Amino acid sequence: MLAEIITIGDELLIGQVIDTNSAFIAKELNKIGVSVYQITSVQDDKNHILTAFKDAESRVDIIIITGGLGPTKDDITKKTIAEYFDDALVLDKSVLENIENIWKQQVRQTLLQVNKDQALVPSKAKVLMNPNGTAPGMWLEKGDKVFVSLPGVPYEMKALIHSEVLPKLTNKYHLPFILHKTLLVYGLGESNLADKIETWEDALPNFIKLAYLPDLGRVRLRLSAKGFDKQNVKEEVQKQIDTLLPLIEDNFVGYEDEEGAVELIIANQLTAIGKTLAVAESCTGGKIAERFTSHAGASNYFKGSIVSYATDSKIKILGVPKGVIEQNSVVSSQVAESMAEKVRILFQSDFAIATTGNAGPTKGDSDAEVGIVFIAIATKNGVYSEKFMMGNQRSKVINKAVNKAFEMLLKEIFKN
Repeated sequence: MLAEIITIGDELLIGQVIDTNSAFIAKELNKIGVSVYQITSVQDDKNHILTAFKDAESRVDIIIITGGLGPTKDDITKKTIAEYFDDALVLDKSVLENIENIWKQQVRQTLLQVNKDQALVPSKAKVLMNPNGTAPGMWLEKGDKVFVSLPGVPYEMKALIHSEVLPKLTNKYHLPFILHKTLLVYGLGESNLADKIETWEDALPNFIKLAYLPDLGRVRLRLSAKGFDKQNVKEEVQKQIDTLLPLIEDNFVGYEDEEGAVELIIANQLTAIGKTLAVAESCTGGKIAERFTSHAGASNYFKGSIVSYATDSKIKILGVPKGVIEQNSVVSSQVAESMAEKVRILFQSDFAIATTGNAGPTKGDSDAEVGIVFIAIATKNGVYSEKFMMGNQRSKVINKAVNKAFEMLLKEIFKN
């Protein structure tokens, strides 16, 4: 079963708004066995939208549309859908009642006619009630094809996907089971990894596909399998992983969760062994801490962070001895290790990460070349650091340093 996602809005095409809706919808469809064939973004133009609908109908079974359902004149999705289905807009009293309740409870301003008009829906549509907003979702069928129109506001769209769209699709179609398993491999480039596992890859069954997803300092290996026998799919994927792991055991650090967050692997392991973490960041500017604290429950294992970006803050806040900096440079193994030790003691954590380096484009407080980064890991048993050359592009240096810090921490944690 194939689907196409169509996002509507000029704001997407000029880069003013990033399309996160498509990524969410694709993941959720995949979970129930629907494969996304294409994602299309179109402008707020009737002819453009009509062409997109026609093209999508010719190649897929399910068309999911987001955006263009607001109350203003540039929101033309409903009228365009009505034209495509040779239909007319009619007032849905239940939608109007929902709008009036939202206005009464939340908005407390005059309910204008333009807002009431959001209760107009194509007569052929099944309304998907949206308790979180004024624009309803709509389900329409044309032959054996399904069109679903959803509001573009992410939290409204997500709620409707879960409460309305996925249940209806699973009831309508006999869908296969799709399984993705992603392995995290650090310290081995994509081409070297491919060469190392070539024989294994060539022997994969036809219903299992392998994808290489290289990132800065790591490669994600994704195994994807599809079939109607769920147990067979799961067993065969695990069999292939069991064969693969001995080939990459020196570089394999764990499995990526479905949200794509290596920090959650660290979080789960820290929680499992009852340990905690603190971070002192210089060149990474708080990105390591941000990655952990973006997930609920981080306070269970993450004690805190200090972004000691300037040399003075390393001395006055972290307590790095001034003499250590003067003798070795602020970008050095000695300073990285001192930062890690000091932040671990400050927060009384079991583990600590510290980063110091020169991300560029200028040398800043140090004479170190652009791209040099020192990363230190401290535990109650000691501290060590490693030196890396991360290139000369600022964002690349920073993100590679973050990934390398995760790799080093993972290896340290899994010793316990």
